[in-house]
Amino acid sequence: MPWWTSRGLIARIFLPLSLLFALVVLTRRLAYRRGWIKSIPMPCPVIVVGNILVGGAGKTPFIITLARELIQQGYCPLILTRGYRGRSQTWPLLVDSDQDAAIAGDEAVLLARRAGCPVIAGPDRVEAAHFGFESFRQEPRRVLLLDDGLQHYRIQRDIEIAIEDGDRGYGNGWLLPAGPLREPLGRLQEVDFRIVNGKSSDADMVLQGDILVNLADSRRESISNWRGRKVHALAGIGHPERFFRQLEQSGLEVIRHPYPDHFGFREEHILFDDPLPVVMTEKDAVKCEKFASKRHWVLPVEANVEHRCIQAISHRLEAVMQEKQGEQDG
Repeated sequence: MPWWTSRGLIARIFLPLSLLFALVVLTRRLAYRRGWIKSIPMPCPVIVVGNILVGGAGKTPFIITLARELIQQGYCPLILTRGYRGRSQTWPLLVDSDQDAAIAGDEAVLLARRAGCPVIAGPDRVEAAHFGFESFRQEPRRVLLLDDGLQHYRIQRDIEIAIEDGDRGYGNGWLLPAGPLREPLGRLQEVDFRIVNGKSSDADMVLQGDILVNLADSRRESISNWRGRKVHALAGIGHPERFFRQLEQSGLEVIRHPYPDHFGFREEHILFDDPLPVVMTEKDAVKCEKFASKRHWVLPVEANVEHRCIQAISHRLEAVMQEKQGEQDG
């Protein structure tokens, strides 16, 4: 929302509601801490990845990179995601790479295609976790990766990772609806790792993408070959401006078409009365590919995470794995 960037009049009008929201958030967290509401323990390590900021901060590319790293280290990561906006009649759902995004949700399908590990979608994360254990009980060294799970306290967590947007910061620093925060800024002092996404010198992660892929025939072209070219750019993600800037920094002339996060694209949304190419994000492409033509392209991105961050997370995970194993042996 426009008023989230400052503490102006509109933000102040919503401030009483933010104070009420803060009371609910803090009471809920206290209830879990004191044991008034029970968190469910899991037999394997649980890593939650999320943020306290409304909108995209880069958590999905980060989870993909983390899952791939864990696989290389001999772990069996199981990603749990909500399946937001998915219309499946049955949950939880083991998501296939060719699953319809309308059924499983756009992020779930994207994770299934890119992470290289099982993805279980479902609004009940505890049920999804048990489903994952049962489905992959023969796999050693299982690890649960809870997508967007920082505020999901029903599952006991062993490692918390907060993804921070180094470009946007935290707006006016107020909670919803006066500001963009889901939890107070002090919550960041409690997590195990803070990963800053951006291009500043102190960033821990940067999103990189330089190959365009055609949605109709899978042709690949270097984005550098498109320098100076005018394109329509579609983005139905949490922070569309980051995608538009990425294209502009690659030398493209961008006609912006921002949409709400998880927008349900239909064919008419990606057609224009000119022959210009259309470029979109991966999360949008999984919803548009079935009615896309040769003018439609996707720009996949990779989360390039500092090695020291991955190494630190790996060391912490190994310690947790040994603790869990000791508890089971005992």
